[in-house]
Amino acid sequence: MTTTRKALPADMDEYIAAFSKETQAALKQVRQAVVNAAPKAEEVIKYAMPGFVFHGNLVFFAAFKKHIGFYSVPTGKEEFRKDFARYKTGRGSIQFPLDEPMPLRLITKMVKYRVKQNIAKRKTKKK
Repeated sequence: MTTTRKALPADMDEYIAAFSKETQAALKQVRQAVVNAAPKAEEVIKYAMPGFVFHGNLVFFAAFKKHIGFYSVPTGKEEFRKDFARYKTGRGSIQFPLDEPMPLRLITKMVKYRVKQNIAKRKTKKK
């Protein structure tokens, strides 16, 4: 028995191009929100999905049939409780339905929070 293994996308552009125009638009919005919130972060493909690194893994996202999954999310943090209330969440993840506008302000808030976490973690390691 042979199995066909799908090749990993070479970069974020290739990942985004593999989806419908509607999903591409949502992915591009998410990507731009992350770039705006963390301009020094580097784009990567890890875990078969696009993401950003800045002093370690920052955030990742992926398209699914009905939602965009966003990962490395500060779930369980009081300051995000109200923001996350209307979304399906898991440990370190949140789902943004594709039939709704992407919550770009929330994405920006999460990314900036993660940047601060990664910088603090890096400073702790240096000591």
